[in-house]
Amino acid sequence: MHLSIQFSAATVKQLAAAWQRALARGDRRPLARITALQMLGQRQPVPEVAAFVGVAESTLYGWISAFLLRGVASVAYRTSPGRPAKLTATQKAHLVELLDAGPAAAGFAYSAWAAPLVQTLIEQQFGVCYNVHYVSHLLAQLGFSYQKARFVADHLDAATRATWLTTSWPGVVAAARTRGALLLFGDEASFAQWGSLGYTWARRGQQPVVKTTGRRKGYKVWGLVDWFSGRLFWAGHEGRFTAKSYCAFLEQVLAQTTAPLLVVQDGARYHTAKETQTWVAAHAERVAVVQLPSYSPDYNPIEHVWRAVKDATHNAYFATFAELTARVTQHLERLQSNAAQVIQLLGTPLDAFAARAPAA
Repeated sequence: MHLSIQFSAATVKQLAAAWQRALARGDRRPLARITALQMLGQRQPVPEVAAFVGVAESTLYGWISAFLLRGVASVAYRTSPGRPAKLTATQKAHLVELLDAGPAAAGFAYSAWAAPLVQTLIEQQFGVCYNVHYVSHLLAQLGFSYQKARFVADHLDAATRATWLTTSWPGVVAAARTRGALLLFGDEASFAQWGSLGYTWARRGQQPVVKTTGRRKGYKVWGLVDWFSGRLFWAGHEGRFTAKSYCAFLEQVLAQTTAPLLVVQDGARYHTAKETQTWVAAHAERVAVVQLPSYSPDYNPIEHVWRAVKDATHNAYFATFAELTARVTQHLERLQSNAAQVIQLLGTPLDAFAARAPAA
């Protein structure tokens, strides 16, 4: 059966306004009805409309009849009398399992949970229709928070990473304490003169604008941070990172200290180059290196130090390279003089295996 409905301009505006009100309330039921009516007004077949909004054709015909009798008012749902339905403790536990498994496992063609999708999941699985705003509150109660995902390499060796945490890392800590060594996590960072963008509060509808020179020049920095004390070593560097400049930086750290150095580093080429290995061997009396598992920047707490400095350079305009280096230097020197703040930044999975003060 072919069904054709034509709306006046006034009715189209009323339906659009009703859509916005329902969206603001997080009420999904009227959204489905309004969507169906709009699709029918565009002469789409009843079976396709019913399939799209997920209802039986008989339900759709009921919506049409109600609309013909009461107009736009028919899309609103009355509040049910009595206490609203809620999930039981058992259902909540099952919901947690479903959320942990991800949207794809629940049959959705998505990879991220958003409150409206969780609202749909709850209705499908348990027959309970929560307001979408309450869904966010419920998720918080269940121990979830709205987070931005992060990338990890698809070829991580989970077994090697686990072994490093449970076996290698405790051994590294013990070795550093036995030798009275500084336990230094090393890495390097680059700060771009053309700028970097970050989140900031701004007036709604007025997106912040940041000027940029467009000059593709970066200020590179070598860094080492002592896990025990929070002591920070760093050196600015122009040009490419190389094994020669890495060894020169280590020479500077040796000159500033008297204790042995136990350096934990990743597998970057300049860390493992023959020139670096030769230098380490020549200074074996005071320097030893430990390699992190491959593709494991999350095991290197100096990343948190870099992030703190980059927060100070986001949304900033650097007309000259000197302005960029001055800003980076200012914040690195501030951290260098505040070991307690650095220690606060070093929060990683390694916390489970080490105290930050050397054993007496």
